[in-house]
Amino acid sequence: MDPAVLGGRLASSLVAPLLKRLFRAEGPGAGLVDKPVRLSALVSFRGEQRTLTEPDVHRLAGRIVAQAVDSPGEPPFPADERIAVTDTLARRLLALGDLDMDDVQTVRLGHRELAKTLHRAAPAPDGLSTDSCHFLDHATEWACLNILEFFTRRSTFVARTLVEQTRAQAELIAKIDELLTRSPRPDGRDTAFERRYLPYVAERHNHLTIFGLDLRDSPDRWPLEVAYLSLEASADGEPGRAAASGEGPPARTGRMPADETLDKDPRVLLRGDAGSGKTTLVQWLAVTAAREGTHIPYVLPLRTLVRTGPLPAPTAFLSAVGCPLTPPDGWAERVLTAGRALVLVDGLDEIPEAGRHGTRDWLRSLIHAYPGNRWLLTTRPTAVRAEWLSQEGFRELSLAPMGRDEVATFVHRWHRAAHAPEYEQRLLDSLRTKRDLARLATNPLMCGLICALHRERRGYLPTGRKELYDAALSMLLSRRDRERGMGAAEGPELGEAAQVEMLQRLAYALVLSGRTEMTLQTAGRIVESALPTLAPAGKWDAPDILRVLLLRSGVLRRPAEDVMDFVHRTFQDYLGARYAVEEGHLDVLTGHADDTRWEDVIRMAVAHARPAERVRVLRDLLARDTPRLTLLALACLEHATALHPAVRTEVEERAAALIPPRTTGAARELAEAGPLVLELLPGPEGLTDEEALGVTVTASVLASQEPDGALAVLRRFRDHPDHDVRRQLAGTWHRFGAGAYAAEVLDHLDRSDLFLTCESPAQLAALARMRPWPDLAFEGPHSAEEIVAAVPEPGTVTTLGILRNSRLTDLGALRRCTALNRLVIYECPDATGLERLRPLPLTELVLDPVADLTGLRFLPSLTLLAVAQELPGADLADVLPAEAPLGVLSLGRHSTDTTGLRGLGHWKTLHTLRLGPLTTELTAADWQEVAGLPALTGLSLNASIIRDLPASIGCMPELPGIEVLWIPSMDGTEHLAALASRLPGVHTVVLGHRPGHFVPLSEVQPLFPDAVLARDRD
Repeated sequence: MDPAVLGGRLASSLVAPLLKRLFRAEGPGAGLVDKPVRLSALVSFRGEQRTLTEPDVHRLAGRIVAQAVDSPGEPPFPADERIAVTDTLARRLLALGDLDMDDVQTVRLGHRELAKTLHRAAPAPDGLSTDSCHFLDHATEWACLNILEFFTRRSTFVARTLVEQTRAQAELIAKIDELLTRSPRPDGRDTAFERRYLPYVAERHNHLTIFGLDLRDSPDRWPLEVAYLSLEASADGEPGRAAASGEGPPARTGRMPADETLDKDPRVLLRGDAGSGKTTLVQWLAVTAAREGTHIPYVLPLRTLVRTGPLPAPTAFLSAVGCPLTPPDGWAERVLTAGRALVLVDGLDEIPEAGRHGTRDWLRSLIHAYPGNRWLLTTRPTAVRAEWLSQEGFRELSLAPMGRDEVATFVHRWHRAAHAPEYEQRLLDSLRTKRDLARLATNPLMCGLICALHRERRGYLPTGRKELYDAALSMLLSRRDRERGMGAAEGPELGEAAQVEMLQRLAYALVLSGRTEMTLQTAGRIVESALPTLAPAGKWDAPDILRVLLLRSGVLRRPAEDVMDFVHRTFQDYLGARYAVEEGHLDVLTGHADDTRWEDVIRMAVAHARPAERVRVLRDLLARDTPRLTLLALACLEHATALHPAVRTEVEERAAALIPPRTTGAARELAEAGPLVLELLPGPEGLTDEEALGVTVTASVLASQEPDGALAVLRRFRDHPDHDVRRQLAGTWHRFGAGAYAAEVLDHLDRSDLFLTCESPAQLAALARMRPWPDLAFEGPHSAEEIVAAVPEPGTVTTLGILRNSRLTDLGALRRCTALNRLVIYECPDATGLERLRPLPLTELVLDPVADLTGLRFLPSLTLLAVAQELPGADLADVLPAEAPLGVLSLGRHSTDTTGLRGLGHWKTLHTLRLGPLTTELTAADWQEVAGLPALTGLSLNASIIRDLPASIGCMPELPGIEVLWIPSMDGTEHLAALASRLPGVHTVVLGHRPGHFVPLSEVQPLFPDAVLARDRD
């Protein structure tokens, strides 16, 4: 029994006066005595001034129990336990006299805790029923609730409460003062200084710099908040590394946004190749922390710190990095002690190896002295061994290469910052179609270089891209470190030419082996063999030189302990080709021309070669007389700045026979040449509709090998007006990522007479984000509710196909497509509820098959109906809509098994009848139904009727009103003579054919001498 229910039995107006008698009358004042009066002195049944005896309390409890028992409703407990319940309640009330607290403390305790206290003082006797115990507990709570209400109304209660609050506040103030005495407040100057320091940090680091770039129209500094791109960090230590030949793909571990790593791990050692964005990430973290005020950032570039002497203590952090602001004494230590610091130590690889152990000791001492702060240390991958700071709780992560979406985001932000949006899309298309360029653009440094060079040349990359690679190598090998203020490299000082010489030997060795990695031992032997050809190396040997190349060149890396490779395959091909040309190995290159892995090497060799050498390479390619090598020769032309005009003309003329393709067959053959074709495909400007279709077919076929490049080509044709081109673009959706293709191609297409088919959940999600499509098809297991939910505006759909759908059941959800007039349901065996479509303006309906056809007769607006399953009933009028003005009726497989054509004459509006394939013979009575149709001018007879059911033709009467005859799936002319004699009015015959059975029109023409013969396009 709930206390609220009990309160309904015990009226407060009767119980409250009874409970009030338990206490003496109050006295004046607030009870301000040294020893406050306890509750035991306030009760009326104890002490010398008793006004209530213990028997009186028992009688009071009896009255309370009696009122509850005598109230309407079911008794709260068994009648024979009434005395025991009364006695227990009385003893609980008497226990008030034993409580050592005053009224203020009692109210603070609350009525439930007070009731529990009384229950513990006077528990119920053993043997009471569960109902009696529940009644006692709730009656005690109800009594305590009234008692506390009584206390709060006493005149002394409010005064005593205020006194208690005053005393408590005084004690709290005293304790706080003591705490402040033990932990003094920071000087107010700290706050004032931080108000100056944080904006200074945000302003100083809020820019992105590309060192080593000196282009006339491209500044080297960009606003950080505009150009910054959040990259991903990986815990696997070698993100994105391509597997060597014979290896499986590397294991991919979880990734996370690099700028969120410190949220999960307060101590991070971040590795990344040259230009991967390590310093930019440090700047972003500093700017973000400064603006949000979450932590106090210290940006500590080690290359700067080591030049000023010993690594600084916290008090010298700001002066060591050239900060002009002077903090209050002890400020840095107070920040670190409080755990408020974000310490960003950048460039461990930029200090000599001998100093790295001292750097680790410096970091350890700081971490141990000031725990609780956030620490980030950056380095190139090979500068220190794995788990270099793991004992100090540092988690090691590696910056991952940029993916396609990240590159696109970087390009967009870069052009927005440069105020050059007109060059953005052209560059994105080049990055997608030119594979070697895409392989180069995998980190912010190289992306920035490509963007700058592209803008410098007003939307065109350097001819042949050789200049791009030259600029990239020059930037990575020498200028970048010099312009960042790096000191002399530890080890041998190698000029740019010497570095290139050794790098190209390493690259050529990899090209010849057909691999992308080699062991450090093999690389050391190659470097050693190159030393005699260079200036004297002094005390430095091959391992020393290789170590410098790995650490500082920015072109090589060590993806595993004893393995070396190039950071970009593009650099390997470029440098390998350069060495092959210098050594006169052109025959070696053209000898491998059939291997697609040598394509870029050959193209780069043409870029490096002299004019006569280019002629030799190109003529060797043309001499093979294969489409792929002819196209490879064409691709080489963009790298040949100087070339004999006759050779250039010969290459272009030979390639013109292949590009653009003029037929679908030629387009598919062209695609066999591989992804190289994508960057050679022209258009849409200057192409005929047939050529435009050929180009889009070629790009579609190549989507499985190079989806980004294929998408870039197809994107150019999204505004093309030709229906066949648009149909090709819509039909190749399944070859691409659903969202990207929808956004870049589909959503821009003219929808006129164009179907869009959706199959996957991703395509349904992308459909919901596009402009409305009036003609849609859905294939696969989707419920009707899911289909309608994917359509952005169901009221705009006029044609809908639902195909091969095992989940389609109730069709009622389609009623939301209020403009739907054409519906095709194909291979949806569980579909029901056709009658629920009656409100729709349906004029055309195709069913093959569905679970229930009984609803057909409720669709009165149909003008075209096609059914390919057995019809229930004995007459067509039993199931087909009798009121519908049918003009076209198609009866397919099993449709006439039980009904035949009985009742067909009901639809006097029929002008076209399509029959077959059928499984039962047509009778003379069936044909009389056909002959009685006054408007019938078109007849379609599937060839299986003519071939397999000759008796049906034998029963056919002469039908002079038939003017157009269709014969689908035709595989011969047998039995056609009998058919022709019964259709004297035919003036048009349209023939289809079964796969593998082509019947020439010349064989059919004698049978219909006065008719025009045509092929069915479908």
